[in-house]
Amino acid sequence: MKMKFLLSSLLFLCSIQLYAQVKLDLESGLVLGTNYNKVRIPNVGGTIVNLPEDLSIDPKVFYRIRAGYTIAKRHNISLLYAPLTVTYQGNFNRNINFNNTTFLAGQPVKVHYKFNSYRLTYRYDLISRARAQVGVGLTAKIRDADVRFQNESSDTHFDNLGFVPLINFYVALKPSYRWSVILEGDALASKQGRAEDIFAGVAYQLNNKLGVKLGYRVVEGGADVDDVYNFNWINYASAGLLITL
Repeated sequence: MKMKFLLSSLLFLCSIQLYAQVKLDLESGLVLGTNYNKVRIPNVGGTIVNLPEDLSIDPKVFYRIRAGYTIAKRHNISLLYAPLTVTYQGNFNRNINFNNTTFLAGQPVKVHYKFNSYRLTYRYDLISRARAQVGVGLTAKIRDADVRFQNESSDTHFDNLGFVPLINFYVALKPSYRWSVILEGDALASKQGRAEDIFAGVAYQLNNKLGVKLGYRVVEGGADVDDVYNFNWINYASAGLLITL
């Protein structure tokens, strides 16, 4: 009986290994702009500003790295590192109270907006076929954010590190062997705020190990809590490599 159990366990582990795949998703591109980035710190007493309306945004190249592991064709575990810092500059047409520091109207100012993301995701593919793949799962996200205002006389920032649970989804339709249409992302909303990170685009499989993707990504969301009010919408033009090891 013990020998039979050991043999069965060995065969099971071998079958998992047979269908296991390591995948890398290397993505880069341009931050096209922000539809809005509304900030008020502190939430009570601070001045609300919409950074893309009041200031201009510097062009920005972004990148993100996802490493994933697929088991038995349906179970997907991945880690994502997605750093982002954008810079706005110009001058405000009114006095601004940010983080209990006053920035006077007409004075040149820079605002550095950091929004780094670290995520662990598990997704189960409900459909896993040659022409279609549909999956849902859960994402544990660590948000590392910082807003910094600076001019010649003042330099102050407000950072925020927090945990955010999200729903993960993935849809890929393959009209042919090489082409795929992809919609994927993480999203969730609550009373205190919301978060969405969604990619829509196409992928082309060069061979069984390497593919390329091209599309549009949007990151939207924010929080309205005691310390901070911040909601943003960031647009990306995205391209990447899809590597299977």
